[in-house]
Amino acid sequence: MNREMRRIKQLLSEERTIEIMERNTAGVLALLGDDEYPYAVPISYVYADGRIYMHSAKEGHKVDAVRNHEKASFCVIDKDQIVPEEYTTYFRSAIAFGKVRLLEDGEEKKKATELLGRKYYPADTPENLEKVIEKEGSRMVIIALDVEQMTGKEAIELVRAAEKTV
Repeated sequence: MNREMRRIKQLLSEERTIEIMERNTAGVLALLGDDEYPYAVPISYVYADGRIYMHSAKEGHKVDAVRNHEKASFCVIDKDQIVPEEYTTYFRSAIAFGKVRLLEDGEEKKKATELLGRKYYPADTPENLEKVIEKEGSRMVIIALDVEQMTGKEAIELVRAAEKTV
């Protein structure tokens, strides 16, 4: 996977793309599902160290798809401003491609679960987070997407506006 973006002027830097992944709370995981139909599911996540972690029940369409086919993509929409008078949308998004795997046991699962807990409940105490992980951890898996390629893109109007401020 190494396709270059067609509208290269709209390509975001790696740093800005990572910022999009770190700041947002929901994205769409795209997998190859039953009978090779695409399966895209909205999901909460955390991005850390070149990986995207998501939690899931141990059974279901998503987990079956991960077990059956390791290639996936993950998309996050950072900005979606409709500008009717221009017949356009001022958008900013990021997409990652990579391979998915299930983490059912071990230190990586614990680390990912802690990262998810801190992202979605930052005011929680470490002690309470540990209790929740202990209680709920056996009933879930963590899906890890090892990112192989990640790009960000924004509307040309946003690119031009940024150029004017420099």
